[in-house]
Formats: sequence, structure tokens, C-alpha cells
Amino acid sequence: MSSTKGKLYLIPTRLGDTPPLEVLPMSIKKVIEDIDHYIVENEKTARRFIKRISPGKSQPSLKLQVLNKYTTEEERNTYLNACLNGLSIGLLSEAGCPAIADPGADIVKLAHQMDIRVIPLVGPSSIILALMASGMNGQSFTFNGYLPIDKSERKSKIKHLEKLSLENDQAQIFIETPYRNMKMIEDLAQTLHPNTRVCVACDLTLPTEFIKTLAAKDWKHHKEDLHKRPAIFIIQKD
Repeated sequence: MSSTKGKLYLIPTRLGDTPPLEVLPMSIKKVIEDIDHYIVENEKTARRFIKRISPGKSQPSLKLQVLNKYTTEEERNTYLNACLNGLSIGLLSEAGCPAIADPGADIVKLAHQMDIRVIPLVGPSSIILALMASGMNGQSFTFNGYLPIDKSERKSKIKHLEKLSLENDQAQIFIETPYRNMKMIEDLAQTLHPNTRVCVACDLTLPTEFIKTLAAKDWKHHKEDLHKRPAIFIIQKD
């Protein structure tokens, strides 16, 4: 084992199929050129991303470990062994920033337990970009992940988040499976107080980007096709 541990780099990726260096800083290119060990969600898309960033990098030299819902705890606990041997590792998300609404958080937790230095790199987070553009409270907000699928449970959760928003002067952020986006808009418009603000931020950083904040009542009449488009939803009741 090396006396000097390698580092864990948290490497952001694109939110869609845009040229990487239009939305990512050059510092990411330098890190990728220096690292051969990666922890990724999907090997195929990770290799494609690395090739887009650094076309001259040797693909056979890459050592990729897959982190997804099928990864066992026993496997995960070995993923940072290269760092213990003095080699740095890159953690890649499928989209956006690693460890934010992403399984990479488990690897970052492990790195701290193993006293491995964690280095987050600058890149796009759909959650933060949506909040920036929403006009809602950027000083107090909560990300809630996915809401329940069951219709009654979902409406109850929406009302609960609206109540929290009013009580705490807080933006409430959540996501939905893209093919259910239109149903989400419908449920928000029907369930929320008519004047509660609702922001929908879709296809962030892409040419098709759409961001709009309206009162819940106005979403009943606003026709925007959000079907199968990655979206962030934010609500706030004033």
C-alpha cells in the first residue's frame, strides 16, 4: 500500500447531448487526461464521455468500476482500493454532478471514512440551475427527490410540501420520471392553491431549454410538451 493516498475527484458530466466543453470547464479535461481509474453508473456512456473530453486518451488503459443498484456493499467497499495504492479515481454521474441525487454519495461517504481527499469539480447541477432561474427562495430550499406514484399519496405529499413552503418561506424542489411530467403538471395545477408559484425547468443547458414560473392556476392553460424531457419542479407558496 502506498504511503501517499490518491484523491477522489467528483467529475460532473453534461445534462444532455451538448458538446462537453460548452458547459464544462477545461479543468475537467485536465483531470480526465491524468486519471485512468473511474467509478461510473454506466460503462458505455462513461467511455463515450471520456472520449469526447479527451479523444487521444487510451481506452484500453481505462479501469472502470460500475456503481448502480446492483452493486453490493462488499463490492462498493473495494472501489477505492486504487486510492489506497496512491492512484487517483474519478467518480462520474450519468448526468450532472456526482453525489447529488446520485448513488455516488455512498462512495464519497466511504472516502471520508478512509481519509481519502475528496475534490469536487465545477459543473452543471440541474437542481441548482433550476433554482437559480425560478425566482424562488435560494437561501432556504429542500430537494425532495421523487414524489409518490400513487395518486392520493402524491396529492397528499404536494399539499404537505406546499404547507412547509409557506411555514418556512422555503422553495420545495422535486423531480419526476420524464414520461410522467405532464401528469405532474396536471396534479400540481389541481392540488395547489391557485396562487402558489410553480417553476418547471426542462432540458437545462440544451438548445431546447424551457424554464417558466407561473401561478398554479395558470399552468392549467399553459401548453408546453414536457413528455420525456428531463425536468425539475419547484413550488413556493408566499
